[in-house]
Amino acid sequence: MTSRSQAAERPAEDDAVWESAPSPCIDVCKYKRQGRCIGCSMTKAEKDSFPHHGGADAKREFIEALIARIAESGRNPAFWAYTYQHKCKREGVPCPVEVAEE
Repeated sequence: MTSRSQAAERPAEDDAVWESAPSPCIDVCKYKRQGRCIGCSMTKAEKDSFPHHGGADAKREFIEALIARIAESGRNPAFWAYTYQHKCKREGVPCPVEVAEE
């Protein structure tokens, strides 16, 4: 989570990047694991609600929780992040997520 003091310390450009972040859906849309998509790990309800999910902080928290969920499931979040970066590029928006080099 992001506290108010942490939010005040972030540059405005960072908030702008998160504000313009597209849905974490990476267009796989195959639901298996407890009704979660095998591509992005979201439920159908989460996919439907993300565009209306709020501002920069809400999107950041949602995507950070999603990355943690992917990692907890035993999958490498870098695979999702790599595909999400390509989605952002296709949509012409800066990507708020970086692929961790391991």
